[in-house]
Amino acid sequence: MDTIFGIKKIQKRLNWPVVTLGVFDGVHLGHQRVIQKTINLANKRNGESVILTFDRHPKSFLSQKQQSCITSLEHRLVLFEQLGVDISVVLEFSRKIAEISAEDFITKIIHEWLGARVVVLGFNCSFGKNRRGNASMVCDFARKYGFEVITCDPVEFEGEITSSTTIRKEIIQGNLQKAKGMLGRRVSVFGMVIKGSGRGKGLGFPTANLNLHHEIKPPSGVYATKAYLDGREYNAITNIGNCPTFEKNTQNDEPVVEVHIIDFNESIYGKDLEVQFLYKLREETKFKNADELKRQLERDKMRFVNRHVKKVLTK
Repeated sequence: MDTIFGIKKIQKRLNWPVVTLGVFDGVHLGHQRVIQKTINLANKRNGESVILTFDRHPKSFLSQKQQSCITSLEHRLVLFEQLGVDISVVLEFSRKIAEISAEDFITKIIHEWLGARVVVLGFNCSFGKNRRGNASMVCDFARKYGFEVITCDPVEFEGEITSSTTIRKEIIQGNLQKAKGMLGRRVSVFGMVIKGSGRGKGLGFPTANLNLHHEIKPPSGVYATKAYLDGREYNAITNIGNCPTFEKNTQNDEPVVEVHIIDFNESIYGKDLEVQFLYKLREETKFKNADELKRQLERDKMRFVNRHVKKVLTK
């Protein structure tokens, strides 16, 4: 997948660009329907599937307050590529973009710059200043400029329309199965491995601490997880919390994400790691001392191995 940052010259002439646009936070089943339609239409005409997205959620810029997201830009780009998108265009959501009218957005960006032959929109897509742009407006301009517009119906899960807002709520509340149903995949976080306290290594359980780039995460606790690094899958136990055995725990502390990859002891600082949540093993607990915590970590590991690793080996 080619990724273009900002409005600049596209290096190669596009044959038949099929364009969709949006934040696509979560890349959930509804988003996947739109993206897959974009890809299929491009493939039929030997064209290019193009996603036009933003470097941050517009609400973060407009409110001047960082908004938590299901998937950071880095995470979304990985998911777009996995789906088979040809080109992702990332626009910085600046004052200039915020002030551009919907009419100019269609004319200058979608038509003149990208040269869209088909535009695929979700059922509630809106864009441009004051969110005035919608499918009806795009259809009006399509007749003027000679491109086609396709709209996609929403996707429902258990009688409810799949939406990023609902998924955020379910993840924060720990309802991983419902969130998984709406996402069409396991709940996951994606971040860069950064230096932590190093205390886990001293206990014999080295952990990778993640910078999640403002992604939301499940509630505090210890989880059975799968870790994905450099295209490989690993079994892992992930702790979300404030390390109460060692740290002074206050309500204002931001819970950290620590990933212990089972039977793995390589330095991976600076690398991107995706962690997919299987289920919750237990609540985070304050132990009397490090030895007591180590014994519990051994039990956590054996519970994971007995349920997953041995099961795979006996198949």
